[in-house]
Amino acid sequence: MVMRYNIGPDFWGRLNPAWSLCSTGRRQSPVNIEPRQLLFDPNLKPIAVSNHRVDGLLQNTGQGIVFRLSEDDELGGVNISLGPLSYRYRVYELRLHFGRTEDRGSEHSVSGFVFPAELQILGYNCDLYANVSEARQRAQGLVALAVIIKLRDSANVELRLLTSQLLHLAFKGSQVAVKSVSIRDLLPDTDSYMTYEGSSTTPGCEETVTWILMNRPLYMTRQQLFATRKLMQGDAFHPKAPLGNNFRPTQPLHGRVVRTNIDIRSDVRLPRNASQ
Repeated sequence: MVMRYNIGPDFWGRLNPAWSLCSTGRRQSPVNIEPRQLLFDPNLKPIAVSNHRVDGLLQNTGQGIVFRLSEDDELGGVNISLGPLSYRYRVYELRLHFGRTEDRGSEHSVSGFVFPAELQILGYNCDLYANVSEARQRAQGLVALAVIIKLRDSANVELRLLTSQLLHLAFKGSQVAVKSVSIRDLLPDTDSYMTYEGSSTTPGCEETVTWILMNRPLYMTRQQLFATRKLMQGDAFHPKAPLGNNFRPTQPLHGRVVRTNIDIRSDVRLPRNASQ
């Protein structure tokens, strides 16, 4: 059993009527990506992400590690646009999913292979909706940029800026301010991606999310990954279990198409398992 909200993901739909889509939905996330089943769409353009630095709070929520962007950004926030998107999406949150061991942690998988961790950058449709709460319930409300994380001796600089603060987040409810984070530099240096229509991977699994999975990984060190294993689900008096394994299992596609701007006929490699 993985991420727990009193009861694991397989039971979310029974736990709360408002979460019924978690059990009955036909466009749920995450999914397994099968390269041979991808649909090449030459009309998919590169994604645009605002290039300025932001401040925010890094938090241990008891279910995961979340970086919430400050709402008083004088530059108007970080926007995601273009690619498969028809509107601008304002980034409001980053989520880090990771395992208690190196052979699991990511939410999405490729050909059944899972990865040590996954970073998700979430934005809401600021052209149509006033806030995240409204957008979450409405069509084309949210976007999620997902980046697989793999291990090597050198790490992404922006990711290191966040993970260096994990020692302050040992218990649920702890938080620390982090300044001058570049969202764009948390994305790998590629214009290639896969995209599909899906859902939130937390209760209540609203099917209003356009997912964009970047074709190249970010990197973190084993030391950074080890630091996540010291984080706990509970407070200092009742630590409960370690925070890892905070991922939802993959969900059926139910006939959905996963599009890509990667011409599979060319020599372009999708991410493979964690050892590569």
